[in-house]
Amino acid sequence: MKLWQLVVVESRASLRSELYWPLVLPNTPKPKFCGFSGGLLQLTLTAGDADLPSEVYWSSVLPNTPMPQAVKNSLRPDLLEDQSTPVEIGKGTSMGFSKEGGAMNMYAGVKPAKAAMPFSYHYAATKDQLHAYPNVAIFFLEKDMHPGMKLTLHFTKTTNATFLPHQVANSLPFSSDKLAEILDQLSIKPESVEAETIKNTIEECEDPGIKGEEKYCATSLESMIDFSTSKLGNKGVKAVSTEAENKSQMKYRIAAGLEKMGGDFSVVCHKMNYPYAVFYCHKIQATRAYMVPLVGRDGTKAKAVAVCHANTMEWNPNHLAFQLLKVKPGTAPICHFLPEDHVVWVAK
Repeated sequence: MKLWQLVVVESRASLRSELYWPLVLPNTPKPKFCGFSGGLLQLTLTAGDADLPSEVYWSSVLPNTPMPQAVKNSLRPDLLEDQSTPVEIGKGTSMGFSKEGGAMNMYAGVKPAKAAMPFSYHYAATKDQLHAYPNVAIFFLEKDMHPGMKLTLHFTKTTNATFLPHQVANSLPFSSDKLAEILDQLSIKPESVEAETIKNTIEECEDPGIKGEEKYCATSLESMIDFSTSKLGNKGVKAVSTEAENKSQMKYRIAAGLEKMGGDFSVVCHKMNYPYAVFYCHKIQATRAYMVPLVGRDGTKAKAVAVCHANTMEWNPNHLAFQLLKVKPGTAPICHFLPEDHVVWVAK
């Protein structure tokens, strides 16, 4: 039997109200109290027949849409047989900081860059970014994407953070003018690297989009579903994410079966560095999505999601893609693969 371990801050009355549990978790039996550890209230939930409310919402709104692995992983951590995995909110908050190809994250102790994602269109490439990917194909031209193409890739995850229940996420502040309150609620020191990263994530969410971009930062699965479906119409949507067997950097070749998904626009949701799951979702015209089958030199396989931007005129002229590919804005469609925890939504 698999167990859930939910860790919440005991002092937050809104998370321990007798009335709040049945409101947020109507199909989840109330767990037995398991004591305190490090100032945190430990609760253990049995993962039985009842789904989490977010999973129920997915099934009700998207009954014919399989849930991609990136969403499943953001609903809850991978659970080992007969073990439980902590999800922490408050002291000891776990934030995924690393700096690897495919996702620009930060090690603890390294000052975060303003543009955490190499896919942010506003920002010029930093010196660190220009030297971070000497051999990894972060960007490539759409015309070069065909069976037989060889690339060196490193598929990673941005963070292991998971979604909060929708009502809980909506009750927490998420704005620059509430930064002090946010840090206090999450028990994060204002001068820490984590605090700087939280600040940068919120600011990136608040920055105005480029011309033709419709953007929204989803702090719950329900809000990501609502935004994506509102932009793609009500004729049905498909959600996909990258899945790779090998997590290390490797040389791949594109195999047969390259598939274009949807039309010439999609909604792409990038997972951000934050203590709980936050996705930067945006819809941009003239954007094509592909499912790309890959075979590694060791025989392992990957199904990678590639997004190609046909119109790059509004991008920063010193963007990382232009410098790596030696092209100018608006001259050629530019593509990039997505990390394993990002999600692409397309119309069926």
